[in-house]
Amino acid sequence: QVQLVESGGGSVQAEGSLRLSCTASENTVSLNYMGWFRQAPEKERELVGSISPGGLNTHYADSVKGRFTISRDNAKNTMYLQMNNLKPEDTAMYYCAAICRSHRDGNCIDFHAWGQGTQVTVSS
Repeated sequence: QVQLVESGGGSVQAEGSLRLSCTASENTVSLNYMGWFRQAPEKERELVGSISPGGLNTHYADSVKGRFTISRDNAKNTMYLQMNNLKPEDTAMYYCAAICRSHRDGNCIDFHAWGQGTQVTVSS
């Protein structure tokens, strides 16, 4: 079973930036779609966005559009989440995911494999 390890989380002030990485234990091309989710305390898990196998197609939640960018480097078995102009409401545990389980409107919205998460805290 594939292992996914997130890194790059931390604490940052509002309007700052962070880049999260998700490294897989196997070739990410074989993992098909990959994505990022987040979950804040006492809130439901939210899909941040997803990326197609070749990296050409991405999909984002409305709450992060224009601020967050997902990319992947299959040669490094790694997916990234560049987060700019961070807001306090972005504070959450961020999880990477792989191997699409279900689609909606042509985008992957749920996955089979999950990482352990990395905490992002944004202060005002």
